[in-house]
Amino acid sequence: MLESDKYVLPGDDHEILQSTDLQVVQARIQEIIRVLNNFREMREGNRSRNDYISQLLKDLCLYYGYNEYLMEKLFYIFPVSEAIEFFEANEVPRPVTIRTNTLKTRRRELAQSLINRGVNLDPIGKWSKVGLQVFDSPVPIGATPEYLAGHYMLQAASSFLPVMALAPQEHERILDMASAPGGKSTYIAALLKNTGMVFANDANKDRTKSLVANIHRLGVKNAVVCNYDGREFPGVIGGFDRVLLDAPCSGTGVISKDASVKTNKSEQDFQMLSQLQKQLVLSAIDSVDAGSKTGGYIVYSTCSVTVDENEDVVNYALRKRPNVKLVSTGLDFGKEGFTRYREKAFHPSLSLTRRYYPHMHNMDGFYVAKFKKISNKIPKKNEDNADPDEEEEFTPITEDSGKRSRGGKKKDESKSTTEEPVKITFNAQEDEELIRGKNKEDVA
Repeated sequence: MLESDKYVLPGDDHEILQSTDLQVVQARIQEIIRVLNNFREMREGNRSRNDYISQLLKDLCLYYGYNEYLMEKLFYIFPVSEAIEFFEANEVPRPVTIRTNTLKTRRRELAQSLINRGVNLDPIGKWSKVGLQVFDSPVPIGATPEYLAGHYMLQAASSFLPVMALAPQEHERILDMASAPGGKSTYIAALLKNTGMVFANDANKDRTKSLVANIHRLGVKNAVVCNYDGREFPGVIGGFDRVLLDAPCSGTGVISKDASVKTNKSEQDFQMLSQLQKQLVLSAIDSVDAGSKTGGYIVYSTCSVTVDENEDVVNYALRKRPNVKLVSTGLDFGKEGFTRYREKAFHPSLSLTRRYYPHMHNMDGFYVAKFKKISNKIPKKNEDNADPDEEEEFTPITEDSGKRSRGGKKKDESKSTTEEPVKITFNAQEDEELIRGKNKEDVA
């Protein structure tokens, strides 16, 4: 390269460096990327790579509107040029997608009905048999007669993936640990063909309203809606064939929908979320019955692209629960999960997990991991090697896991051998008095 082609990095007192003109900033971003892509030939004098990256991160924060902490966290996930593609993709809305409710109709029939209304749509891709992508609609896609009749669900393409990885089988008992507003729970029910049982749980009571509404609208008849903190399972009920945990996360995969994520996420938020996710995934594992003839699977997913909330959590689960292993998600596209990231090294089987990016797959950023539980017994940990910072109480699955109190506390073992199990009986007259509000206590 000619000497004149080299880009001179501005000094701290350079007036261009202080410019907030986005065109100037964008030009500087492009020049720095050009240098970084051919650093040996293009760098200026003795300038280090860190000098260029430091300036690039500042410019990216200014140009795209991220805080410095989140920008650095996201930037290092990708090669330099790909990082820019990722940030650009976050500025563009993802396609509107809907999922055909196979309990009421077929995709071909639904597509024809919507086309007759002037909706421009296509199948979402070869990987889904029920998804449709909507390009244009003369009527609100969430208010058509077909929508109100429950023929489809407005659902992001990325949220199809964890249910496809879970691969529920008819007549199974399945727990969706964080289910509102019900896209994944109703998809599970459709795959079960209204057989078996779906426990649709959500920790936020207000969000269960939309969950119940969607369950009724879509004609789901095999669902039980519950409102527990997911960490209370399997103390509430256990012994499931499969568990889906689409964990609460930072939302770094859905920035195109919620731009506030760019500025309102701090280091403390990621630490808190990561801790919660680790607790939830262990509860999900403990809620599954390894002896299930058809199941014994757990799917963990997030709408985040950060390693702290994905590979780090899955790797933690593998360490804490030696009675599970990672298996293939069954999804034939997506990037492999990291087995190494900067100074961290993860279990080699994390290559079986899958990552999805907006700039690569034209869907929200997403992560999917699938576990297979091989035993209900958790091997005892060597106390000498135990990490006191990671010690947490979790209740393993047992035969009476469905009979425990809400807090997951066991009855006194000395009493369990002598006391008769409590029998639940029903009194029709008493129920009628309660319903009519004639209970004496209420009157008093």
